[in-house]
Amino acid sequence: MQNGPLNSPTNNSSSSGPDSNTTRPGLSSAGNSPGYGNGGYNPEPYNPESFSQGWADISDIRHTQTLGYQGNLQMATESMLEEVLRQRRDAVEARPNLTPLILIAIVLTLVGMILRLPWLGWVGAVMALVMSIRLIWPELRDISKELLVDKWGAPFIAFLGIGISIAATVQFTGFGDETIRFLRTGVNWDAVGAVGDTLGAVGQIFIAVLAVYIAWRQYIISKILTEQQNQLTIQQNMITQQQTIDAYFQGISDLVLDEEGLLEDWPQERAIAEGRTAAILSSVNADGKAKVIRFLARSKLLTPLKRDGHLGRAILDGKGGYEEDRIAGVRVIDIGVMLAKATLSRTDLRWIDLSEANLIYCDLRGADLVKSNLSRTILYGANLNSADIMGVRLHYGPVDTASPRSRTEAPNYTTGERTGTVVEDVDFTNVQRMSEEQRQYCCAWCGEKSRATIPGGCRDIKNQLGR
Repeated sequence: MQNGPLNSPTNNSSSSGPDSNTTRPGLSSAGNSPGYGNGGYNPEPYNPESFSQGWADISDIRHTQTLGYQGNLQMATESMLEEVLRQRRDAVEARPNLTPLILIAIVLTLVGMILRLPWLGWVGAVMALVMSIRLIWPELRDISKELLVDKWGAPFIAFLGIGISIAATVQFTGFGDETIRFLRTGVNWDAVGAVGDTLGAVGQIFIAVLAVYIAWRQYIISKILTEQQNQLTIQQNMITQQQTIDAYFQGISDLVLDEEGLLEDWPQERAIAEGRTAAILSSVNADGKAKVIRFLARSKLLTPLKRDGHLGRAILDGKGGYEEDRIAGVRVIDIGVMLAKATLSRTDLRWIDLSEANLIYCDLRGADLVKSNLSRTILYGANLNSADIMGVRLHYGPVDTASPRSRTEAPNYTTGERTGTVVEDVDFTNVQRMSEEQRQYCCAWCGEKSRATIPGGCRDIKNQLGR
């Protein structure tokens, strides 16, 4: 077996060539990394241009300089972080244990305050202040370095320089003296106070409005977050559903492709396949149901196949497929009532063999049923609003002699008697691409309630159903 990238002989330390050990600065190759091979740790010399790609930020570079590393860097990013953490731990361990003394100083201060002994209070306060500053000095040093030097040092110095420059300009040039004198003597500060009170009231109103606005924005953000969480939940459910469907496909394929599989006449295996199908059709949404049905239909598992009378094996048709037998054929999986009252709206059901299935009260609004076989299917009370039924087979034989299926009498696939779809009380509103033959059959056998929904009307066609 060929080794993977981590164990490949081409990645160990014996490889040669200028590019055999090319890595980022401070990081070893896969073959030479500790724990992945037998090679030694041999990083490349320090390269200033690529150094920033292997390190966290400029503070790490300052840290390496304070530690005295020069020339070739001998530390990877992980080693650098470990070194920083070690230095911090050493600093904490080196900190003097002044906590008991501070507690004693606090007690002395409180006693001096209670007993009104100023000298005792001052001694305790000074001791507490000095030792507390000494105890938190490392943190104060880091904070002051981070804020006053690295981030806000330059802006603070800049504003201080601007202020000193303005003050010097006023003093040495006399510019602004009149303004200052006017502010001292000519301003009615009572009026200014009244204006200030007014502005304060306006400010309070503004703050109240701002608070309402912030609350409203928080509500909007919370709503958006909730919607995003719902979308994430829906996506997770879709992923879980797809995984379930894939497992079903694999299980059915294993049964079919077995040496004594479902295409041989083994009732127990076909019963297991039907049980799996019924379970998954009841646990997935409309798109999931459509995927399962398309898989079964294109795999010829829903089609009645002609079988050998002794062996039960499906018979080939001489054209690379299996021969159908609508009268005595055996289906690998019989849908039966699995889709009764199911929701299949706006799904892709093209070229699907659903003949003899029970789709009573099924929701097929907007579904794509192009070229599907619905002969002898029970569509009683189904909703086909805006569905595309171009080329859908509703019966066999001529439309004049075709009639819906019967519970007691066998179908005649020559004349079309008892081969048709049960279309009573079906809603045909806005049905798409209905042919003239389909219109005649539906008008004849759908009943008075459904005749009013068929595009084009049914005035010229007799109601054969009688109700």
